[in-house]
Amino acid sequence: MPRSTNSVASRRRRKKIIKQAKGYYGRRKNVYTVAKNAVEKAMLYAYEGRKQKKRQFRKLWIARINAGTRIHGMSYSQFMGKTKAAGIELNRKVLADLAMNHPEAFKVIVDKVK
Repeated sequence: MPRSTNSVASRRRRKKIIKQAKGYYGRRKNVYTVAKNAVEKAMLYAYEGRKQKKRQFRKLWIARINAGTRIHGMSYSQFMGKTKAAGIELNRKVLADLAMNHPEAFKVIVDKVK
């Protein structure tokens, strides 16, 4: 008896890859083997990018807090050490937002820490 292939599943698998490769340039968008490689590479970049985004935002927040604290005559590291010691449990995201958009509220925190 000849072997039967599950062509429905095979086609669905190929269509899924081709759909993910929509918008790619040249044969990467319509030739399955080329598209498969391109999509795999894109997925790796996307995975790594999600990790990098967290790092980049943390760097941005630190830079903003540092700029805000230097105006009040403190460094970032001193400020963060003293906030922990004072029991202020605001994360870097919130502190950066305060330093950037609400400088008077940030000044209150810096004065409390000093």
